[in-house]
Amino acid sequence: MGKKLTFGSVCSGIEASQLAFSPFGFKQLWSSEIAEFPSKVLEHHFPDIPNVGDMINIPKLILNKEIEAPDLFCGGTPCQAFSLAGWKNGLADERGQLTMTFIEIANAIDKVRLENDKEKSIILWENVEGVLNDKTNAFGNFIAGLAGYEEEIKVSKWSKAGYLEGKERNVAWRVIDAKYYGLPHQRKRLYVLAGGKDFKPDQVLFEFDNKDIVKELKLKAKSITQTTPTLFAQEVEEETTEKVFSKQGVKFEVFREYTDCLYAAYGTKWNGNAAAYNGSLYVSENDRIRRFTPLECERLMGFPDNYTKVNGNSHTNRFQAIGNSWAVPVVKWIGYQISEYLYNKSTQKFIEWQKSIQTKKNKQNAPLYLLNGVNQISQTVFLNSSNVPNKPEYGDLKDIVEPNHALEKFYLSAKACAGILRRKRERNMKMNSELELLMEKISRGKTETTENEKSQHVTLCISNSG
Repeated sequence: MGKKLTFGSVCSGIEASQLAFSPFGFKQLWSSEIAEFPSKVLEHHFPDIPNVGDMINIPKLILNKEIEAPDLFCGGTPCQAFSLAGWKNGLADERGQLTMTFIEIANAIDKVRLENDKEKSIILWENVEGVLNDKTNAFGNFIAGLAGYEEEIKVSKWSKAGYLEGKERNVAWRVIDAKYYGLPHQRKRLYVLAGGKDFKPDQVLFEFDNKDIVKELKLKAKSITQTTPTLFAQEVEEETTEKVFSKQGVKFEVFREYTDCLYAAYGTKWNGNAAAYNGSLYVSENDRIRRFTPLECERLMGFPDNYTKVNGNSHTNRFQAIGNSWAVPVVKWIGYQISEYLYNKSTQKFIEWQKSIQTKKNKQNAPLYLLNGVNQISQTVFLNSSNVPNKPEYGDLKDIVEPNHALEKFYLSAKACAGILRRKRERNMKMNSELELLMEKISRGKTETTENEKSQHVTLCISNSG
């Protein structure tokens, strides 16, 4: 396999993988998307890359040589109601069928590649981390099918990282958080990387170093919170973000250093969830609270400005497409790791860590390793499988917000603020103190908050927290 890979994607959305992989010279052969608006975005940005439509048809297209079998195959399918037993018996719902089709595409690609004396493809699959807790053991079925086992692999609880040596493929997985990759956006996603028996996905997806990055961050957080007490305990990575700042003469206030995970329905359901209380998906512009705009959401995901502003768009279309996509810098990091692995494959001495980690027993007797966080595998080497990379980067919401461009409908009205505050009191919920103060002000139709009011509010919050 050469250094410059070809790739194909399914559930392509607005094609974050294309943006992530292009710096390394990866060439996209085809995409697969059926939703109308994302398809328009693909046509706008990548008119020369064929969108083959429904992924159900791809195995046949591959086997009939109508489309090429790429070096790398990627995508993220729904993973509900999927089982190997259901697959064999044809008993699965439509969503689970897509996951089965994903494996069938991978198998078709490898069949054609082997016929042409090529190595098996590299496979990248992304999903929400909640799939690890699925009651139907969707994840155990998925990695078993990908690895070439006949039956599901079942454990009492799936870890957030791990490695499986399969009959047909080796498989590694890791939950990664975008907020450590230069985006002020907490977005934890599960990434599964697989390849043939000569491919070592563990050497790509995991990191090896002489330090425990998670321990270092915890010590740093502890030292910060000891010197700078806060009203509400929260995870601390960086304390450099200004909460109140000016940009192009406009006053902004953010309520946390990073946002909660953007979701597809953000454009329509955004004032009744957790973000309504922790403030993470709100921003204040000139003392008026609003949601982030599509442009700002593009920035939160690592897309170029106005990437989804194409003919026939609506704000709802854009919010949905962005929320359903991948965080570009995370996938870019994975692309870099793959590129480095292939470049150094013939000369690199890979780190053997398996003898330091106990295998997890399972009915398939498969070599299965469940990993959590950082594991010390020798006196000087640590294996990092946590959601934090060894070299974390932090983004700043100051770079995300855009002055004087949000439409009036993006702002919270006085009535909406009053409703959120009422629900907060009725449910006895905690709320970001600065957000609550500003909402109270807006709900009363006030435009300024005196220092005395602010002091009284903070005192009240301290009293209530005790």
